[in-house]
Amino acid sequence: MEFEPEVPRWRQVYEVLRARIDDGTYPPGSRVPSIVQVAEEFGIANATAQKVLRALKDEGLTYTEPGLGSSVRKP
Repeated sequence: MEFEPEVPRWRQVYEVLRARIDDGTYPPGSRVPSIVQVAEEFGIANATAQKVLRALKDEGLTYTEPGLGSSVRKP
């Protein structure tokens, strides 16, 4: 992914993952990629990937189950 310099990287990755949730790539109840998977796919630091996943959770799009990771919240 080529990043736009004027938009924070975490925000750009967040928008990609949010679009995947919206278009059904990650349907309700499915797991979203882990911090490590997001970091590897987009070439970002683990801390940045963690910020992305936290933003999805804060928006109410995902929820976290201890030991299982993050899943897409049902509408």
